[in-house]
Amino acid sequence: MAGTLRHLFGLRRARLLHSPPGVLAKVRGRRIHVLAERDARGRPAVVWMPGGHAGGLALHHLHRALREEARSILIDRPGTGWSDPGPFPRTTDREADEVLAALAAAGEKGPFILAGHSFGGLLFAAVARKSPQSVAALMLLDATPPDTIVYGPPIPGLARMKWRPVYLGVLQLFGLDGLAERLFREQPNPEYERLERLIQEELGDAWHTARALERGPRAACASASIFDELTPQGMSAIAWTTLPYESDLDGIPLRLVAPGDMRDFEQVAEMIEDEAPTREQLDAARLRRFYARSRERYLTLSDLSERVTAPPGTAHNFVYEAPDFVIEAVRRTLEESTANPPSEGAP
Repeated sequence: MAGTLRHLFGLRRARLLHSPPGVLAKVRGRRIHVLAERDARGRPAVVWMPGGHAGGLALHHLHRALREEARSILIDRPGTGWSDPGPFPRTTDREADEVLAALAAAGEKGPFILAGHSFGGLLFAAVARKSPQSVAALMLLDATPPDTIVYGPPIPGLARMKWRPVYLGVLQLFGLDGLAERLFREQPNPEYERLERLIQEELGDAWHTARALERGPRAACASASIFDELTPQGMSAIAWTTLPYESDLDGIPLRLVAPGDMRDFEQVAEMIEDEAPTREQLDAARLRRFYARSRERYLTLSDLSERVTAPPGTAHNFVYEAPDFVIEAVRRTLEESTANPPSEGAP
């Protein structure tokens, strides 16, 4: 009881120290935090969505850079940042509705340029399918390809990604932070440590704010709920009702921004090797070809698709490794959207 009270007091203190910088838009009785800054200047606003089930602050470095020249928007998914926990179960379809409703409730007018990274890119593809008239352009920053889940080999790391934060959050809820750290301390991995340092450096104060606000089980349970879809059964169950298929987004400029190779392939292969039940799953050449090709399937969604290659030496997290490149890609999309606005009656 004492540990729980201490934990709740710490969260309360964090919220007092870090008041919401945006508006808390009401969506079906719950509040979703929307941070929109600077004038649109006659161009579409850019909405960012980070990977995983992270809050909007995870891409604050890109928002911070872009807001100097365009209207830039961050949204905290329910359960993250300053947003209330949403109804459960969390689903991509539900969150696509919530994104659209939160933008409308915050007074934001579309069409928007949607820029989503990883799992956030998959969410924005669903938003575009649900409301194409709200999208001036879709930027998929190495979005999670459904094919990797449905047709790819089992990845045990996905299950750990889902449940580890929940166990950690529950222990934090009871004030057992030290025990949580000892129990869930992972083996040192130089690449993950490098990436963690890089993200912290890029985000600066936003990283510390997100850590303070998202301690405990709230954000972790929201992530675990929506990650139920990251299985062959979960992905196939939502495919027809939620995800776009070939030509579903015709008429919408779509830019697939991703690395040109699989520099981080060894990390993925290592995760698979831990529990690979058959020799076929360890066929490195086939795996590499599969992962490289599956991301390109997004190009079939629209007849206005374009492939943009991330700088050499970067991998899946190029949004942190090469933020200037990402901003330049968005800047070019903004210019093209201004020169070629959606026509009246566009899908």
